Parts: sequence; C-alpha cells; structure tokens
Amino acid sequence: MPLAPIRTAILASLAKAEPFASAEEAWFWTMAALTARRDGARLAAGRGTVIRPCEPDDVVKCLDRLYRQRRIELHHARVMKLWGERGTAPNPRFPAERGDARLWREAMERLDFPLRQKGIVSGPPRGLEPMGEVIAFPGPRA
Repeated sequence: MPLAPIRTAILASLAKAEPFASAEEAWFWTMAALTARRDGARLAAGRGTVIRPCEPDDVVKCLDRLYRQRRIELHHARVMKLWGERGTAPNPRFPAERGDARLWREAMERLDFPLRQKGIVSGPPRGLEPMGEVIAFPGPRA
C-alpha cells in the first residue's frame, strides 16, 4: 500500500515577511482573506503581493483567545465582523456609528498586544501617540 505524500505548508522566510502597521490593518486583511475563502478562493502562504508573517487563522486565534479570557465580548466580535467585512472602521462623528466606534476601539486596543507578541504587528503601539512636549515641573528645592 503506497504512502500518501505528506503535504506541508510552504511558509516564506520570516526575514522577508512584512508585519502589519496596526491591529486594524491586520484585521481588515484577515476579513478580506476569510471572505475570499468563503467565496471559494484557495489561499496559500506566500502567494500574495506582500508576504505576511501569519495566516488569517492566526489573527482569528488571537481573537478567540481574548474571547475565552473574557477580554473581548460577543458585542466586540460582532462589530469587528460587521466593519471588517465593510473594510472600514466605524466613524465616531456619526451618531449612528458612535457605539460601534467605541467597541471597535476597545477591541483593537485589546487585540494589539497579542498580535505584537506574535510579530504580526509592528510600529508604534496603539493609543500611545506622542502627545507633545514634556515640561519640567519645578518641584521643591532641597
């Protein structure tokens, strides 16, 4: 009886992989890939125009872990799915999207850390933009 050939995923070199700039970018890429897969596309590692350090399922696993740890609730996941399929983040300036924008921001802030730990996201951490100059406070002199 002949043995079936072993098929392994061909992963591109991590040195060539380009991490995402933010958790939002990783999420939009993930949703686009999952939508394409649902519509019948065959996804394979290293075949896109940009080599990424992960598969779409890796981002979903990070989200699932946050959900199991109760760091993200079902409301967050629903908002992420809805706006991820649309390919844009909710705009807090529109009253109808204000609640979704709050949930989206919370979810992206919580998803950012595990994606950075895995090397999927790089760049400046979310929510820590430079605020301006620091002024020294003249304290008591000894």
